[in-house]
Amino acid sequence: MTITSCTVDLIEALTPTVNRILLTPQQPVSYASGQYLQLCLSDSDKRPFSIASMPGDKQIELHIGGAVADQYASQAIAHLMQQYQLKQPVKAEVGLGNAHFRADSTKPVILLAGGTGFSYIYSIAQSIAAAALDRPVFVYWGVREQNALYHASVMQQWAAQNAKYRFIPVVQHPDDNWQGRSGMVHQAVLDDFVSLEAYDIYVAGPFAMAGVVRDAFIEQGAHREQLFGDAFAYI
Repeated sequence: MTITSCTVDLIEALTPTVNRILLTPQQPVSYASGQYLQLCLSDSDKRPFSIASMPGDKQIELHIGGAVADQYASQAIAHLMQQYQLKQPVKAEVGLGNAHFRADSTKPVILLAGGTGFSYIYSIAQSIAAAALDRPVFVYWGVREQNALYHASVMQQWAAQNAKYRFIPVVQHPDDNWQGRSGMVHQAVLDDFVSLEAYDIYVAGPFAMAGVVRDAFIEQGAHREQLFGDAFAYI
């Protein structure tokens, strides 16, 4: 883990409630795909956010937001916006978490995210593509409404470039125009795989979701040591 100051280079809306943030560390940092940083609003207020960029990128990308009433995210955005307007750096602790991508494994991969947990699997998906790893990869992204799928076109292009990649968006409350999968995202995985025994599975989302996913996936054959998610350390 590295403690560093970062310039705030960009804050842009991806949806009405989700913002994309670009930070440039003022000293070299290292992290693995799937790790997170803690944004230090103060010495006693440190808030974790998954890193959406790949290791080695000059800028660190974050996707921050969620429900309109989410003060946890909105206060972080307010702090970033203040520092951006003042042209002052923010402090971050970079390279945290043990649920990073295991590149040395040869197992097929399932990446599952709820909401802005997508930033976690987005970093891993980019690293898999950049390394041209020759194994099946299934990306499941669950959201409440389809307008929250802010990077759907990016992921569809990603999947189109390799026959072994699949992107499966799942909308919990779709409107009449939605033609894809609907319901709970983890149920889509359970419906698609008779057994999860052979897979490395990476999970990001709310703690309540992570607990349900872990129990349901283990019941369907997943090995506990092949289930990765930072939330699992707390539930």
